[in-house]
Amino acid sequence: MASGNSRWSERELIRNISEIFAVANSGVIVGIGDDAAVLAPSDQKLVVTTDMFVEGVHFRKDWSSAKQIGRKATIANLADIYAMGGIPKFITVAMSATGDEKLEWMLDIARGIAEEANKVGAQVIGGDLSGSEEITISITVIGECQEPFLRSGAQVGDQIYISDLTGWSAAGLKALQAGQKDSNFEAAINRHQVPKFDGKATEIFSIGANSLCDISDSLLIQGEQMAEASGVCFEIDGRLFEGHPDFAKLSHLANQLGLNEFDLILSGGEDHVFLATYSGSTPANALRIGQVLSGSGIKLLHVDTPQPGWRHFQ
Repeated sequence: MASGNSRWSERELIRNISEIFAVANSGVIVGIGDDAAVLAPSDQKLVVTTDMFVEGVHFRKDWSSAKQIGRKATIANLADIYAMGGIPKFITVAMSATGDEKLEWMLDIARGIAEEANKVGAQVIGGDLSGSEEITISITVIGECQEPFLRSGAQVGDQIYISDLTGWSAAGLKALQAGQKDSNFEAAINRHQVPKFDGKATEIFSIGANSLCDISDSLLIQGEQMAEASGVCFEIDGRLFEGHPDFAKLSHLANQLGLNEFDLILSGGEDHVFLATYSGSTPANALRIGQVLSGSGIKLLHVDTPQPGWRHFQ
């Protein structure tokens, strides 16, 4: 990893990172420092997810601090575990870097990861480090659950809810792309840099759900995936979003950006808000946005067709 012009050695970096991630956990028999981690067996089902963050695709160093990048990459993975009804327990981190980054910048990535891991009681137990022409961060989270929530559980007659209003991260991204300096965009930019995420609130939201999904790409994309997996149609009513207390504020930002608010709400990604369907119970502090019908795909009511959302391969 280390080259002639490197500001740090691999050994130095790993030693410092090990100190940042040093947390006592009875489930970890062997942690960072050996060829592999060793975990104590559990009587619950294991839930495993991996997400990759690539410089220039998922983040830019001139838009986000190293700590923000570490936090955001971790939240993306934690959200997937909670979406399956799991509790995050263990994390591994693989990262590539050019070798020209400052040691403190690299350690801030680790500090950001540790901050989000500590919030949910998860421990980083190992990883890998390599050299490359661009920075990449690949995080794997291992969680535990009694029974998983699936995308395929939606039933005709279910009501569709989201745990919070989507579109904030997309608004922040659009503001950054436009070089928008207006203080009105500060909250949206903050939500793009580090998504609003609360593991405990997600646990509460998921109680009684028939199906559940983390909205990482967009509400439309994840809605289509859930509808297809369940063999049903998701009817989404644009008027129902107006009941959220932040709808008017987001609409104002969309107008300043020359967009329709539903371009952000339906097509924006990286909010890590949760989409779920319920047949009997009503989730607390959530927004109902439609219902599940027989049929297939997505049916939009009182909404103009939004701009296409994020896809890795267009």
